[in-house]
Amino acid sequence: MTIAKDMMVNDGIRARELRVIGSDSEQLGVITKSEALKLAEEANLDLVLVAPKAKPPVARIMDYGKFRFEQQKKEREARKNQKVINLKEVRLSPTIDLNDFNTKLRNARKFLENGDKVKASIRFKGRAITHKSIGKEVLDRLAKETADISTIESAAKMDGRSMFLILAPKTEK
Repeated sequence: MTIAKDMMVNDGIRARELRVIGSDSEQLGVITKSEALKLAEEANLDLVLVAPKAKPPVARIMDYGKFRFEQQKKEREARKNQKVINLKEVRLSPTIDLNDFNTKLRNARKFLENGDKVKASIRFKGRAITHKSIGKEVLDRLAKETADISTIESAAKMDGRSMFLILAPKTEK
C-alpha cells in the first residue's frame, strides 16, 4: 500500500524515525520505521502516518481498510445532512405596476419559504438610469414585504445598468 488521499501507509512513509501508537492506543515510543513496520506486520495491521508534520512524525498501527471505510461512511452521512441553498432571481422594473409587483413578491416569498436565497434585480433601460432612487424604492419595498421571513444579505447596490439586492431566508433555531 502507498499514498491514499493524504495518508501515508506502510512503505509510503519516508521518515526514518516515528513516534508509534499501538493498535490499542498505547504509546510505543520513538522507534525506527523498519521496527514499526515489523510490529504492524506481526499484528496483521497497517502502519498509518497520522501526524506527518510533528517532530518526529506520528504513526499509528491500525486496520487501514476499516479506517478508510469508516471515514467514507462519515463523509456520506455529512453529505446527506447538508442543505443545498440555491440563488433564485426575481426581475423587477423601476416602473412596475402593483399587480406585477405582487406576483413577483409571491414568487420571492415562495423561494424564501423553500430555503433558497433570492436575488431581486432591477434593470434600468434607456434614461431610466437617471432615476436610481425609484429602483431603490422598489427593492426596499420588496425587502420590507418579505421582512417576516427573510433578512437582507446584501443591500441594494448598482452593478452596471442594474441594481440588485440579495435576501436570505431567516434561520430557524
